[in-house]
Amino acid sequence: MKTAVVTGSSSGIGRAICDKLKQNGYEVYGISRKDGEIICDLRDTDALHVEVKKFLKSNDIDLLVNCAGVGVFSPHEEINFNKINELIDVNLKAPILLTNLCLRSLKKTKGHIVNVASIEATKHSKFSALYTATKSGLRDFSLALFEELRKSGVRVTSINPDMTKTAFFDKLNFEPSNKVDTHMVANDIAKAVIDIIQSPFVVTDMTIRAQKFEISKKVTR
Repeated sequence: MKTAVVTGSSSGIGRAICDKLKQNGYEVYGISRKDGEIICDLRDTDALHVEVKKFLKSNDIDLLVNCAGVGVFSPHEEINFNKINELIDVNLKAPILLTNLCLRSLKKTKGHIVNVASIEATKHSKFSALYTATKSGLRDFSLALFEELRKSGVRVTSINPDMTKTAFFDKLNFEPSNKVDTHMVANDIAKAVIDIIQSPFVVTDMTIRAQKFEISKKVTR
């Protein structure tokens, strides 16, 4: 049985990916502050190092999915330092550190790294400078790392989903439209992950979009 480690496993796209992997015969270990098998706050780099090192002493992994992510979409001068640090830590630093910890194991199994970036990694949107910086950094990390690892047999993929209906938008002032052709659901991204890891070729970069773009502004009271 192959082993996968998935961040952001407690909800949304991460949970959907875990479910799909289990259906396809993987033993899945989630990294989450809530109910993951490896309970860890990705912002706590010391704890991440300790917990993952402990896990790797008795486990080799075939698949690493960096899916955890947080967002903020505001004028940059209005974002406080704590939120800036949180986005950098969760969206960019944690995947880079986790990959560093897991690479020797992944080289041994000739495994696969899947980084869930964002459509914002491919374009430039108003009030998205911070989020775009973290997600484009993750995407470029993925593409450069593939070139580094090609001869080792390790595959690296960046997935760039467009608007996907998940709890990601719960604390934001907008969300995807309810119209069917304007958004994806988490299971759509999970299916894409399965297709990618089962492909005989390396999919280095995949952008997934709904046919139309439409958002709904939330009413604030």
